Amino acid sequence: MVFSFFKKQPQKMPERTAARPRAPLPEMKLNPPVEEAPVSLEPLPDLEFSVDKPAPAVAGPAPAKPVAAAVPQRKIDVAMAIDDFDSDFTESSVMAIDVEHDVDPLQADVEQVAVLFANGQDDAARSILESLLRAYPGDEGIRLWRLLFDLLQILGDRAAFDRYGLEFAERFELSPPAWRAEQCLQALPAEGGQALALQGVLTADDCRQVQQLTQLLAQAGELRLDFSRLAGCDDLVAGMLAEALIDARRRGKALALTGADALIKRLDERLKVGDAAHEPSWRLLLELLQRHGTQEHFEERAVDYAVTFELSPPSWEPQRVAGKNKPTKAEAETARGAEIHYLSGDLKSERFEDMLPLLEGSDQPVIDFSCVRRVDFYSAGQLVNRLAPFKAAGKEIVIRSPNHLVAELMAVVGLNKQARIIVPKS
Repeated sequence: MVFSFFKKQPQKMPERTAARPRAPLPEMKLNPPVEEAPVSLEPLPDLEFSVDKPAPAVAGPAPAKPVAAAVPQRKIDVAMAIDDFDSDFTESSVMAIDVEHDVDPLQADVEQVAVLFANGQDDAARSILESLLRAYPGDEGIRLWRLLFDLLQILGDRAAFDRYGLEFAERFELSPPAWRAEQCLQALPAEGGQALALQGVLTADDCRQVQQLTQLLAQAGELRLDFSRLAGCDDLVAGMLAEALIDARRRGKALALTGADALIKRLDERLKVGDAAHEPSWRLLLELLQRHGTQEHFEERAVDYAVTFELSPPSWEPQRVAGKNKPTKAEAETARGAEIHYLSGDLKSERFEDMLPLLEGSDQPVIDFSCVRRVDFYSAGQLVNRLAPFKAAGKEIVIRSPNHLVAELMAVVGLNKQARIIVPKS
């Protein structure tokens, strides 16, 4: 092995060239612009926008046309144009129609509930009302509470009615409305007793009017039953009516029928000999003829009934027609009320043609809604059209005792402009 006595020099990394600041660039000087010879063109006054400072004088032999006189004239024209534009636009009736600044949210909510109820959407109306009670905790919310109480009354929800009644009393320190009995009576002004008006088209889906009739027939005293606003009924309801009337006749119940001629005519035209599909309606027709018809008519249809169903014909009972239970024309007018027109039940697709005699013959007609549960939107509009000519003629029309839901719908369609509406406070 060979050893070196000289120490090996370590290798060094090449050094980088140190960064040195660059020398500053020489300052660049721009030559002043060469002034061109003035052009002998006149300035355009329409391009002059500054009126605060005068334009600098242009050196040169060519004289410039003075623009000071043109500038003020331009400024005046612009100001006049702006003033005229603002005046014409802001006073336009279009702005007053399209922009609404004072929309009452409570009124909008109430109208929505009223329309839903009129359309038969009870569950939706109830849901909205229950949620709105928290949104309007002050006294303005009492209006919503009254709508809810009437809705629960119509739906027959006594438990919810009592529960909300306690909450209402605690919140407002007021007495809640009382639960009303199911039956709806109409007081007779002269003869006393009770009266019930059957109305609309009665079907198996809603037998409340027939149930009211059954309850009243079980009570003592005379009952006046008005058929003038009954548009029709299905076979199930016809059978229920026939049984109720037959039972009352056998018990000797004092019962006076009014307005049954139109219903008798419709049944007469509908029921044909040999068609056994409508046996309950046959029994109703015969009972109405027994109480409100002639013996000849009764016996003719009784034979048709016997042939159709192969049964013995029912017999005529003259005492039920000649007695006091058959009202005279004057008694019928008394039952209907000389100045009051009674409505009841659910008013659907009503045209209110039977209201014309009262509207034409009375200076202050009263329309009683105390027995009305619901009015659909079509009927409310028809009532407005029916009352408008008489209101224009100067008649003071009163709509008495609608429930709060019906009253709010009347306001939606503008019925409050055609009649004075008196709503119960509870």
